[in-house]
Amino acid sequence: MHDQPTLTPPEEDGQADSAILGLLIYDSQRPMSKDEIERAIGEDATDSLNRLYGGGLIHRLDGFMWATRAAVMADEIRV
Repeated sequence: MHDQPTLTPPEEDGQADSAILGLLIYDSQRPMSKDEIERAIGEDATDSLNRLYGGGLIHRLDGFMWATRAAVMADEIRV
């Protein structure tokens, strides 16, 4: 029996995006490679990284990603 409700695909995407952005904001080992991110979250990160990049929340360069200043500031305001 499941105690948690089944998530819709958009909810699953949101959780993955949030987990990755959290890694890129809070992990002291920045920037991170796609492989490091995928090891940390345990799944393919391609779609989430594309959404985060498209939304202006991460930078990408030579296979490495890190959070934009706007993403870090938005997180600080939220907390």
